[in-house]
Amino acid sequence: MKTPLLTIPLLAVMAASAAAAERATPTQAKAMLTQAIAHYKSVGREKALADFNANRAPFADRDLYVYCIGPDHTLVANGGFSQFVGQSADALKDSGGKSVGQAIWDLAASRNEGELHYQFFNPVTMLIEPKVAYVAKAGTDVCAVGAYDTP
Repeated sequence: MKTPLLTIPLLAVMAASAAAAERATPTQAKAMLTQAIAHYKSVGREKALADFNANRAPFADRDLYVYCIGPDHTLVANGGFSQFVGQSADALKDSGGKSVGQAIWDLAASRNEGELHYQFFNPVTMLIEPKVAYVAKAGTDVCAVGAYDTP
């Protein structure tokens, strides 16, 4: 049985809509960071970082996860990519070659919290896309949650 030609574009639109629904929003990223900072203050650094690295709710949801940078600029938590814990956050570069880790650290050092907009590779879409990271100081660390800006 042949698929009608009108069905193919409809299926493509439905698939794109489903993929967009699976993406978290910048608003949800900001809310997750607020919850993570409160958790860090409540349970302390060691427990909070372990919880963030566990890649479980409420500190991981779809494409959102908490990551934290220690005072020596190493990643001390990364709920989405635990293999990067212990590596230099300054090695993370945006599409223009600028250090995202350094920019996040500088933002928190100057204002305690804020947001950073940059272009970054999205492993889901395989495209360079706009991304926003919400950043806040937590003890001696800087924590963040980032989301790709939805098209």
